[in-house]
Amino acid sequence: MGEPPEPFSVPVVICDPDPQWAARYASDAAEIRAAVGASALAVDHVGSTSVPGLAAKPVIDILIQVPDAADEHVYVPALEPLGYWLQVREPEWLEHRVLYQRVARGSDHDINLHVLAPDVGAAEIARLLGFRDWLRTHPEDRDRYAAVKRELAARRWRFVQDYADAKSEVVEGILRRAANSPE
Repeated sequence: MGEPPEPFSVPVVICDPDPQWAARYASDAAEIRAAVGASALAVDHVGSTSVPGLAAKPVIDILIQVPDAADEHVYVPALEPLGYWLQVREPEWLEHRVLYQRVARGSDHDINLHVLAPDVGAAEIARLLGFRDWLRTHPEDRDRYAAVKRELAARRWRFVQDYADAKSEVVEGILRRAANSPE
């Protein structure tokens, strides 16, 4: 049995909204579609940088839907020449994969490319897109979420994932409001 992971404790940096995030996503998405071709069933901007006016970590989160996320040979080799590398493989959770691009490795901005299949990952895809769409049209929840993110970012976290987990309560509250809304 291996050693427990070393703490990955870095400051969480939340930036003011940047209008360039949308343009970066558009360029990234075009490259992804061109590289992956018809296997890219959908490519969406998700996460905080996809919500105009929302403070965020300066990382573009992109969701690509492919027929089978576990079938990595269909998309990973096509994305590697663009500078992506497969960093996360979660077969136990919806066959989720994440590929990265990082400034530290030559990219002009940081990207997390999430990979899900529309059948296995349908509920998570709906959750990601629904949360994004709700925040885009409900500034009071967008601002509440931004305030929580800034408060949490001021803390030092043993693991970066702990910051993400700490946001769960506010995220779930917003998702409940969205689900119960007559809109």
